[in-house]
Amino acid sequence: SARANSYLKDLVVHTEMYVDAYVKMAEAGKITGKYKNLDKYKQVFSFAMGTQKLYDYIDDNPGCVAYNVDYTNHPAVIAQIDNFVSINACIEVDLFGQVCSESVGTRHISGTGGQLDFVEGAYKSKGGQSFICTPSVKEVKGQKVSCIRPILTPGAIVTCPRTATHMIVTEYGIADLKGKSTWERAEALINI
Repeated sequence: SARANSYLKDLVVHTEMYVDAYVKMAEAGKITGKYKNLDKYKQVFSFAMGTQKLYDYIDDNPGCVAYNVDYTNHPAVIAQIDNFVSINACIEVDLFGQVCSESVGTRHISGTGGQLDFVEGAYKSKGGQSFICTPSVKEVKGQKVSCIRPILTPGAIVTCPRTATHMIVTEYGIADLKGKSTWERAEALINI
């Protein structure tokens, strides 16, 4: 709802999962796709999940196109879209910039989905940006634990390797890791 009322305009959609927020933004005139250099004017997705309003909106809508995940999530396809922005979440990040979004140690929480595909595609897009968002701390059994750790929890699954990680976001700011040395990455992550 806040995005539908924001100053943003002429947005494009190329996503794995189409959700109700896109419908609100499209109805508010924020999504036009007119500057999209691939699938111009089309909202592209692999699958949709949401309310009946969402399903009614995409049904027979020529501006909404469901493509095979092999196309939608392919990093080379994503990279063709200038100024592409990917936004994902994670469980923890280490000081090297490795991102875990799937497990807490060896305890499996989720699959990778298209996270790495969109991170890599955005990273390589002309003007693209990839954001991995996490709170700086989380509460575990009544104790505050940092989500940015010296090393990942032993057994944690690396969803995004450090070489693909672009920006890490917490409530304290953004650490831009692209092209940084190991030391520079650690300093940037400690600062947020």
